[in-house]
Amino acid sequence: MAFGTNRTELRAWKEAVRAGEIAFLTHYWIDDRFPGCNTVTKVGCADIDLLMEWGQTYGLKPEWIDYKKDYPHFDLFGKIEVEALLDAGLADRVERFNLKKKIEE
Repeated sequence: MAFGTNRTELRAWKEAVRAGEIAFLTHYWIDDRFPGCNTVTKVGCADIDLLMEWGQTYGLKPEWIDYKKDYPHFDLFGKIEVEALLDAGLADRVERFNLKKKIEE
């Protein structure tokens, strides 16, 4: 289940992904497979080579890409999530989703 985002943010993320840009979408998320994680940041890009190159910066493997139709993306959690958001200049999302505590984990 995902919540904490709106249609405008989702639409903008989808447009950026389809345009071949590296795009970030953070939202609250509950999944029993990932206990202790209550947010996820989806980093997507339709240009798979660019997405793989971006992921290498954070030690992400190409096989971790979620190949959703038209919206391939990595799902980020924890320290990597916070680091990637800060590196992208998205400190406002770290604040909005109260992710500072993940830096210390």
